[in-house]
Amino acid sequence: MEFLDTVFFGNPVRIWLGSAAVLLAFWLAYLIVHRLLSGWIVALSARTRTGLDDALAAVIQATKPWLLMVIALQFAARPLSLSDNMDVWLTRIALVALGIQIGYWTAAWLNVVLSSWKIRRWGDDPEATMTFNFVSYVVNTAVWVFVFLLILENLGVDVSALVAGLGIGGIAVALAVQNVLGDLFASLSILLDKPFVIGDYLAVDDLGGTVRSIGLNSTRLTSLTGEQLVFSNKDLLQSRIRNFGRMEERRILFLIGVVYGTPPDVIRRIPGMIRTSIESHELTRFDRSHFKEFGDSALIFETVYYMTVPDYGSYMDVQQAVNLDILQRFAQEGIEFAFPTQHVFVESVGGSETPAAAGRDSVDVPLHEA
Repeated sequence: MEFLDTVFFGNPVRIWLGSAAVLLAFWLAYLIVHRLLSGWIVALSARTRTGLDDALAAVIQATKPWLLMVIALQFAARPLSLSDNMDVWLTRIALVALGIQIGYWTAAWLNVVLSSWKIRRWGDDPEATMTFNFVSYVVNTAVWVFVFLLILENLGVDVSALVAGLGIGGIAVALAVQNVLGDLFASLSILLDKPFVIGDYLAVDDLGGTVRSIGLNSTRLTSLTGEQLVFSNKDLLQSRIRNFGRMEERRILFLIGVVYGTPPDVIRRIPGMIRTSIESHELTRFDRSHFKEFGDSALIFETVYYMTVPDYGSYMDVQQAVNLDILQRFAQEGIEFAFPTQHVFVESVGGSETPAAAGRDSVDVPLHEA
């Protein structure tokens, strides 16, 4: 047919039609393969619990048909007689499209890998979400920077000079924002090491509060009096942190003083009384109770026990019950609690009496009145 031999732009119509047929065949093949692979991935996901099928599904979804068509255009144009410049530009465009498509595939695969890693390590913890998003952002940025440099290298651009310039500029930027970068890396350290999580009560130096949010730059606490405390992540990790949220048991030490003059046999029974009062509660574990020392105005008993739960309210409930029980037992035994007192000795000297012969009287005076 004469029409098929008609020349357009230096090529017969049959050659143009052949190139168009190649593009059409490629498009049909893409649709068929994409549909088959999507169905196979769905069936595979139903049978397995591995992340391989999720990664394959993400790669398939990240496939851009317009990029594949640009790549196919370079192959379809092979039979055509084109100028050298046109061949060069088609090749370059195909390389750019291939690099971008590889970038999409790599980013999709890495996102699935990182998401699976996050779920295995932290589950659905909300405090890890923001920092994990930052990690994902950094990884994706690194992927696209690498793809960009790879494309430039294949296009004949001297990448080494560009990388050197970017390195010097990066150092200058890093020096300018080193405090911000320090907080960002500190947030990563909090995510990976998890010294505390949202809901923990922290004591930092003379400040304390409940963790409400962990951001990329700062961590925010709410104090017991209601105000918000804001710590930069870097400064927070450089401080000495007391995390009461990780407390498994609470150790309690308290002192009791009884008056001098209490009979020794009663003194021997007092540690047993205290122990009985403590062990009557399920949430306690008795450690010790001893007659510790002779105080200035009292005989001192030291007692230690543990609360098997860290809750402060439960501790106060038990301590109150223990105190009331000890108060009742001491009242039944006639044991008096001591309070700070001083003994004031009054010496009477009169007439010809010598100090040695003088009578003496002693008076107990409360210490706060002395």
